[in-house]
Amino acid sequence: MSANRFLSWLLLAGGALMAGVAGAQPIERWTQPDGARVLFVPSHQNPIIDIRIDVDAGSRREAPERLGVAALTNRLLASGTRKHDEEALSAAWADRSMQYGASVDQDRAAIRLRLLSDAADRRQGVALLNEVLTQPVFPEAALARAKAQTVAGLRQEETSPQAVAYRQFIQAIYGRHPYANEARLTPAAVEAIGREDVRAFWQQHYRPGYMSIAIVGDLTRREAAELAQQLTRGLPRTGAPLPEVPPVPQPAAQRLSQPHVASQASVALGLPLLTRDDPDYYPLVVGNYVLGGGGFDSRLMTELRSKRGLTYGASSMLAPYTAPGEFMVSVSTRKAQADEARRVARETLEKFVADGPSAPELEQAKANIIGGFPLRYDSNKKLIEYVAAIGFYNLPLTWLDDYPRAVEQVTPEAVRDAYRRRVGLDHLVEVVVGGSNEPDRSKVEREQEQQ
Repeated sequence: MSANRFLSWLLLAGGALMAGVAGAQPIERWTQPDGARVLFVPSHQNPIIDIRIDVDAGSRREAPERLGVAALTNRLLASGTRKHDEEALSAAWADRSMQYGASVDQDRAAIRLRLLSDAADRRQGVALLNEVLTQPVFPEAALARAKAQTVAGLRQEETSPQAVAYRQFIQAIYGRHPYANEARLTPAAVEAIGREDVRAFWQQHYRPGYMSIAIVGDLTRREAAELAQQLTRGLPRTGAPLPEVPPVPQPAAQRLSQPHVASQASVALGLPLLTRDDPDYYPLVVGNYVLGGGGFDSRLMTELRSKRGLTYGASSMLAPYTAPGEFMVSVSTRKAQADEARRVARETLEKFVADGPSAPELEQAKANIIGGFPLRYDSNKKLIEYVAAIGFYNLPLTWLDDYPRAVEQVTPEAVRDAYRRRVGLDHLVEVVVGGSNEPDRSKVEREQEQQ
């Protein structure tokens, strides 16, 4: 590797700092003739381009009898094409210091590529990414390896009370809704997926009209448009619109408990709550920061750790999706204190829903959120995640600039009102994994041996 290319690799690996880009450079958006939506932010501080393609091919698109196919399809795109096998693809990425990645959540399948903006690098990178999108062959050997790794990951999760609690919680709050598909995944379901299942999922979903392309980096608007067109060239035009995400019903209130051999216990409680375009988005987000998202100063940490010594870690989180994503309070604690921790966590939530935050709590939360917000997108690598979300969820192009202003306008009354209306305590799901009742260790060991 030459000295110049080594320096370029360091830039790629380091994230290409670009403080204030989003505020200085407006996001541009357009739709290609093939239906793909494109968002672009120029950034000329460093010779780098970040590309992220989001496809409406998340786990919610899986049929009940083919759970796991979304993640396997996305993972296997770069395992070989009609022109390059997996080893040749990896060598081609590495030869040009490119960084390829892929991931899947409930809503989206994402493909990422970071490359140098030099014309030759750009030409080769775009050609390879187009090849991955349009010509995957899904080799049987790669599929078998990916399935084995997925099964190993599922079995590893069973050793963690936190992971088990989260899976149980998601299944409980969503029931048969497709947002629970990933949580319902089992080793048997993974093993049942064949190459034709993967190929069929790719053919149905990886089409331009189901794609949103985010581009951030050192190129012009014209070059970005050409790049986006080249990425989707050869993909079949989109057919009928994909089905709408079904409504998320409010779960029935329930309390679930499961023993676990681990030395610690995990508590989870909550319900489905937040969408990306939620009219209560900012009061719910700011309120969550006060409740459990703000670290050591949060209500949950004060009540469970500082006052009672029940935990080293208690928090709350919101996951915004197309349909309501989960609102979850989580606590890690000792087995003997699991039920007390659950009770205190619920009481803390109930009081917060009834009273909302105090004025000092809210002001501190707003100052921390607004003060830290620019750090969330101070590099190409961070910024493109926000640009991608804006594109996929069709949020306003001014969202990054609007965010701190909207947070500043949140009042204690707005938070209290939103939580009273939206957090239905009579629908609360509570999960405890690893409580004081020890399981039959010999039985657990026998089951593990059989697996």
